[in-house]
Amino acid sequence: MSAPALQTKSLVKRFGALVVSNDINFTLERGARHALIGPNGAGKTSFVNLVTGVLTPSSGEISLAGENITDLSRAQRVKRGLVRTFQISALFKKLTVLENVTLAIAEREGAANDLWRPAGHHRAIIEEAYDLLVPLGLADEALRPVTELAYGRQRMIEIAMAVALKPKVLLLDEPAAGVPPRETGAIIETIEKLPGDIAVLFIEHDMELVFRVAQRITVLVQGAVLVEGTPAEIADDPKVREVYLGESKH
Repeated sequence: MSAPALQTKSLVKRFGALVVSNDINFTLERGARHALIGPNGAGKTSFVNLVTGVLTPSSGEISLAGENITDLSRAQRVKRGLVRTFQISALFKKLTVLENVTLAIAEREGAANDLWRPAGHHRAIIEEAYDLLVPLGLADEALRPVTELAYGRQRMIEIAMAVALKPKVLLLDEPAAGVPPRETGAIIETIEKLPGDIAVLFIEHDMELVFRVAQRITVLVQGAVLVEGTPAEIADDPKVREVYLGESKH
């Protein structure tokens, strides 16, 4: 039986007397679409910062595809296939969509410092970048400067750049944050079109996105897991309605 894409065991993070992650046991299965939700201050960002290496745990263990990565640096985790959209460099807004994704692939291949060579030398990288844009619905805008695109489309390009790094696990940190409601549907469609072999964990406050995309949902409250289940189970859970979903109505 294959190891989960991502797993944490008894993960704890303390800042003095303040516990921001409290004995978190979490499993992200291979190819899963899993949402992490909870009220403000629930510890969602702290948990993802621990997983990605921004924070060092006080105790516990983090595994990626069965490999213990607890002591690895952020860069080492990325190279092993753990990618967070937040970790991707800011978009080069004067460059085209295709050029931005090409740069991400070149970084993955260790060729980023060699892009001054004639374009033909990097034809394979450019073709891979374009082929990546097609299923995500961005090919028609491949030659447009990023600065010309709406904010929602720019968030989609960030996702494309993350996918260009060939992750095993993709962490999407509030992909719909700041995106006008009329553009949220495009973000949802982009996530739905991601390759099936990538396990996706996303933090999100937009419940439409969560309940449309997620196969499983984990609810954090005060740094600990309150409950985990299918979208239907979470929607019907009285504790969740009281602590989180009910709060969103105010």
